[in-house]
Amino acid sequence: MTMSDYAVRNVVKEKLARNEVVASMTVRLTRSVEIARLAKTAGFDSLYVDLEHSSLSLETTSQICVAALDVGIAAFVRVPQLELVQRVLDGGALGIIVPDVRNAAQAREAVKAAKYPPLGERGYGSGLAQFGFRSPPATEHYRVLNAATMVIVQFESAEAIERADEIFAVEGVDMALFGTNDLTADMGIPGDYENPRVRDAYARAIAAARKHGKHVGVGGLASRPKLTGEFVKMGARFVSTGTDLGFLLAAATENAKQVRALET
Repeated sequence: MTMSDYAVRNVVKEKLARNEVVASMTVRLTRSVEIARLAKTAGFDSLYVDLEHSSLSLETTSQICVAALDVGIAAFVRVPQLELVQRVLDGGALGIIVPDVRNAAQAREAVKAAKYPPLGERGYGSGLAQFGFRSPPATEHYRVLNAATMVIVQFESAEAIERADEIFAVEGVDMALFGTNDLTADMGIPGDYENPRVRDAYARAIAAARKHGKHVGVGGLASRPKLTGEFVKMGARFVSTGTDLGFLLAAATENAKQVRALET
């Protein structure tokens, strides 16, 4: 086989390189592989399995990630601790989302866990789903997956915003995804998404990201599409649109209301 046969496509990295906006959905409820094809049919570029705020297992996570590979969208996993990084990546994920990263040292630890040498210390495992369960030569394995695998840190504190420049300067960090809910709580303005301090935080992070050729993602604002649009115009290029649970509940509630309205 030729080296090109081991190429791994990450549509999110491709779109970000073209400065296009990426749409993502979060998986917290669904425990079957159909969610990957549903996300693709709905028009999403990616999904991320949220192991921080769900009871989903590693087995389910891997099945969803492998299904996402097959349909051509990028599956990421939000990990509650770095000890899980190698297992979710070996299980088929194309990236990790690390909560509440506040400084460069924490960002470097995330890169160390997710990347093979020389960027990191991820251990070698053969026959991965990203290669169709084949085993390329180790040097090709390292090169291809280091290029395809994304490290996404989350900005969920005022400290992260203050240190945005040093975090984005860490080699191997691709993007910072805002956790706007936790950010407002840390700022002492919980749920006050329209506060000028939130806009300032996004502006400062986007400026730092641009300086280092990195990207910013909008998260926690599914109920504020106008504000999300504002941040996208400012330069954010990844939008976490909401959770499978939220989508299901919203559609079910609306349909129930329609039926109840027939009684009047």
